[in-house]
Amino acid sequence: MTRERPIRVLLAKPGLDGHDQGAKVVARALMDAGFEVIYTGLRQTPEAVANAALEEGVDVIGLSSLAGSHIPFCRKLKPLLDENGLSDRLWIVGGNIPAQDHDALRSIGVHGVFPTGTRLQEIVEFIRGRVS
Repeated sequence: MTRERPIRVLLAKPGLDGHDQGAKVVARALMDAGFEVIYTGLRQTPEAVANAALEEGVDVIGLSSLAGSHIPFCRKLKPLLDENGLSDRLWIVGGNIPAQDHDALRSIGVHGVFPTGTRLQEIVEFIRGRVS
């Protein structure tokens, strides 16, 4: 079965993280793979991410974190996703994510964790394999 529209991905930079070069590289790779990417830019709140995901009707919610606030941010985002009927969306986090944080992120509800250095094709394949 072929999708009627491209996979839509929301990509956001949480909290006070002020570096977005990696997010832009990932966004470009996703677009090159045929995905539609909505990049919200820097310094997003959990509320802004949930609202953008709802308004844009995305299939994937992606966070790019380098500042170390990924766990508290995701803990705040999870109930907002649930409240807005977005808990069925694929949720991924990438960036400077220490190995000891991967299980904590998954226990919050994150489906995929992609630390710095992950091959871009791995992210593309992960999304394609889980969004029908």
